[in-house]
Amino acid sequence: MGVREHKSQAPVSVNAAVITVSTSRSLEQDKSGHWIAEQLREQGHKVIEHFVTPDSAPEIQSAVKRLVQSGEVSVVLINGGTGVTPSDVTVEAVRPLFDKELTAYGVLFAQLSFEEIGSAAMLSRAAAGVVGKTAVFCMPGSLGACKLACTSLIFPELGHLIKHIAKDS
Repeated sequence: MGVREHKSQAPVSVNAAVITVSTSRSLEQDKSGHWIAEQLREQGHKVIEHFVTPDSAPEIQSAVKRLVQSGEVSVVLINGGTGVTPSDVTVEAVRPLFDKELTAYGVLFAQLSFEEIGSAAMLSRAAAGVVGKTAVFCMPGSLGACKLACTSLIFPELGHLIKHIAKDS
């Protein structure tokens, strides 16, 4: 079966959660998280939760585990905490949870970022994988980075990815 046929059989609507990782922003100040949630809704998806959690590996892991174990969401979109400062721990917190890692996501994000911002693209990281039956994406917290990751990579393949994850062996 080709990609087009797979996509034609994919769900058009999924349940999603948006997590913003920040110690300086509140939910009201969360431009990137609000943009992601709004775009999900505009595309017909349901946003089950949207919240801010601090740059703390245990808190990030706890939030992701809670969402995955709830069985209510098919995708968790995390923005923020992906840089290279000591407090940027999103990737380190989430990667050990992956049952399967979508290694091409980070590479493709870096390539697209390089086309937009040049060599500074190597200072931000992106990671994605599958935890149980849930897709989890980590992206930088800037609005530009969220727009790039979501519009170029995540949203075009979301239903297709969820179809494969949900498939029984």
